[in-house]
Amino acid sequence: MKIILLTAAIAFVGVGAQAASKGSGDPVHGKQVFARCAACHSVGQGARAGIGPSLNGVVGRKAGTAPGYRYSSAMRNSGATWDAATLASFLQAPSKVVPGTRMTFQGLSSPEDRADVIAYLSQFPADGSKK
Repeated sequence: MKIILLTAAIAFVGVGAQAASKGSGDPVHGKQVFARCAACHSVGQGARAGIGPSLNGVVGRKAGTAPGYRYSSAMRNSGATWDAATLASFLQAPSKVVPGTRMTFQGLSSPEDRADVIAYLSQFPADGSKK
């Protein structure tokens, strides 16, 4: 019985990891999760930098380069490009991925929440229009 349960658990984890690596996610739920981020970040038409940078066009952008925001030297010099995998790692533990970042958010522990936020953000190119 234990072997069957362990095999099922391994299969379930593998399916979840495979889905996350494909960049899948639910943008509708991602919008709800993003509400936690909205105190500092904006996205969509008219989004501007505030406490944090606007996240329009973040997917595929080099870290520390959004116009209109003054980044920490840690972020500017991180060398990161915000693809799905890098964003997922950063959203899990921002200060571990970019030590010295000014982002004080502790992170999203749920892989599903991270994938959903990335799916939501992926809808917004740099001009803020929704795809």
